[in-house]
Amino acid sequence: MVGASLWLTGTVVSAESATPSGRILMVDVPGWPGNLAGQHLDLRLTAEDGYQAVRSYSIASVGSATTIELAVDELPDGEVSPYLVRDVQPGDQLEVRGPLGGYFVWRETQPEPVQLIAGGSGVVPLMAMSRAHHRTGSTAPFRLLYSVRTPENAYFTDELAGFESDSFRLDWVYTRSAPEGWPAAPGRLMRDTLEAAAIPAEQQPTVYVCGPTGFVEAASRLLLDLGHEEARVRTERFGGY
Repeated sequence: MVGASLWLTGTVVSAESATPSGRILMVDVPGWPGNLAGQHLDLRLTAEDGYQAVRSYSIASVGSATTIELAVDELPDGEVSPYLVRDVQPGDQLEVRGPLGGYFVWRETQPEPVQLIAGGSGVVPLMAMSRAHHRTGSTAPFRLLYSVRTPENAYFTDELAGFESDSFRLDWVYTRSAPEGWPAAPGRLMRDTLEAAAIPAEQQPTVYVCGPTGFVEAASRLLLDLGHEEARVRTERFGGY
């Protein structure tokens, strides 16, 4: 996309706590060219002594608007995320470059079923896909399987619930504590849970998996074990969970 290699200066419009360790930032970026569902950007911070740190973040928003939405989890040993989660305030400026990536994206012209699998803040690019699916009125079957430590660690809970329909299904896995009355004990994503929730391999869905490296690798192995074609399983991973 033209201009994706250029650094742009954006202004933080809002910064709201979303989870015990995460925040949602709205950033207005004049000149932002828009982005596809699933793309990411680079974000650069510059210290007073000139030291720069660059990190990649998925984009939760989608479309042509110049205001972009980011959801950031704090990594205890991180250089960038602690500032974004604890310190950045409306009016502060951030440098961004993008949008980036053309593989881990969903386009409304895709007619095939889509299975989304998220671990923690890995839901961010899948949220963009879910929003695009909802806003375009796509009838392609969508399912999102969202694994979080606790209900409080989930992003976009209410909005995702509002997407549920004949063409969008939402399933949860809680790894440490579940809501009162939840029918399953907390635990990691297992084969039987994935098999029950995911679109069957014989329907040839495109599968998008995003989350911490260990989660993505485990989910990908389970998908292949259930007969999904490797070429149809797209992954994006990051450190920490």
